[in-house]
Amino acid sequence: MAILGFVNVRKLLLELAQHHSVEVVLKIAVDTLAAVSSVAMVRVWLIEPGDLCANCKDSRQCPDKSRCLHLKASAGKSLIGPTTWDTITGSSFSRFPIGIRKVGQIAQSGKPIELLEIKPDEKWVADPQWVRREKIVGFAGQPLICRDEVLGVLSVFTRQQLEQGALEMLRMVADHLAYAIANARAFELVDSLKQQIELENAYLREEINEAQSFKGIIGQSEGIEQIRKVIRMVGPTDANVLIYGESGTGKEMIAREIHNHSERCDKPMIKINCSAIPRELFESEFFGHARGAFTGAVKNRIGYFQAADGGTLFLDEVGEIPIYLQSKLLRVLQEGEYQRVGEETVRKVNVRIISATNRNLHAEIQSGHFREDLYYRLQVFPVVVPSLKDRKIDIALLADHFIKLSCKKMNRPLVRLTEPQMGRLVAYDWPGNIRELQNIVERMVITAQADQVLLELGHGPGGPKECAPTAASVALPERILTEKELRELETANMQAALRHTNWRIYGHRGAAKLLGLNPTTLISRLKKLGIYLPRSQPEE
Repeated sequence: MAILGFVNVRKLLLELAQHHSVEVVLKIAVDTLAAVSSVAMVRVWLIEPGDLCANCKDSRQCPDKSRCLHLKASAGKSLIGPTTWDTITGSSFSRFPIGIRKVGQIAQSGKPIELLEIKPDEKWVADPQWVRREKIVGFAGQPLICRDEVLGVLSVFTRQQLEQGALEMLRMVADHLAYAIANARAFELVDSLKQQIELENAYLREEINEAQSFKGIIGQSEGIEQIRKVIRMVGPTDANVLIYGESGTGKEMIAREIHNHSERCDKPMIKINCSAIPRELFESEFFGHARGAFTGAVKNRIGYFQAADGGTLFLDEVGEIPIYLQSKLLRVLQEGEYQRVGEETVRKVNVRIISATNRNLHAEIQSGHFREDLYYRLQVFPVVVPSLKDRKIDIALLADHFIKLSCKKMNRPLVRLTEPQMGRLVAYDWPGNIRELQNIVERMVITAQADQVLLELGHGPGGPKECAPTAASVALPERILTEKELRELETANMQAALRHTNWRIYGHRGAAKLLGLNPTTLISRLKKLGIYLPRSQPEE
């Protein structure tokens, strides 16, 4: 009987065919083969693009740095102490050039190699001391071939001589393993594409809502005309843009217009609200994660960068990105490369970055909260958005636009403002900028009493303030509303609160605080009303 004959081959082959994860398939194969007492170590390398050439021991001998063998699975037990080889992290031989040593020769030729007796001092042996220490005697390596393509190499090191039939049995395992890898890759690709499509669909729905809300940039002021010129100039390029402006000035709309004027306009613009992502989830949200990377990571998941590949990534509130992640973001900007959390594979991505902030990033750099090199990478082309108080001429146009939009959305009669009412809007300084104006207009449409809402705009010594309405000042409708109308009012009010707080639920600046609700109660009501939060919004 062959030395590997103790393996239940039939059971192994059936199990390989049942799984749709490359990682799981490889682990089953190496663990099963390594369980044989005479086997010292089993390893699987797969051919993938070259990525760690600078750290590879055989880099100088490598004939083609565009691809190499990546160690993907390992199992075995040392004769000395409790040492095992069931991990690939930190391995000295995590990469092998194709054509170098026995493993590389198998990958290059597509032919198996069997050695009945290993001599430690032979040139092909990568670690002679390990061969002596572990009493390694035999080696068998099989190429993993699927549809005439070499996918990688399955290798087995033994402490006894390989007997007749061992190579044939290993060939059978390698054949089934190769097809299991190909099938698992296909399933993972389908799952990845499905996730990307779902993510793109979510953002396309958001873009449709934005398209219904905004008909280009509204305004005739000098500042807005300058913004239009800037968009026409920088939009067609691939330059990274950093948009400065106070909260509520429409920075996302500017970013969307830049994207629409670029050659990437047929690809998605993915928005990341950096202030809404929990600190511990930033890296996973940006780059994705591998199954098992952390508690709760039950399957592979793509990140925003992969979802935006070929398109634009809009980093809103970029100053909120933790300092530890900024170096990895810089690598993506410089090299176009990233790694998922819990994964060694280096992935390529082609994304244009548009960022926005209301912070003083120079001060953040001085305080050590923002990297200076990242700042210059993001700010290839700066754009400054004027606040609403600096473009008074646009207030009437914006108010008219929001009135028509709100009336249509809420199925309300068109609200018409008198000259004194419009004068009140123009006279106010709008500390909340366009977002505050939209909220005021929506309240006027909901209550159908413009004067009552405008009374909330006051001018105190500290500047314009929006007075919180008291119970006595809350405007009641002139007629009794139906249940459906009440539901529509509640929906509109919650959406207005969410927009006002930039979709933040928690904290003193969150929508729950603004509405006087417990955050979990608000989330429950939002789900009941069919209002779904952006993907990056934490729910606990």
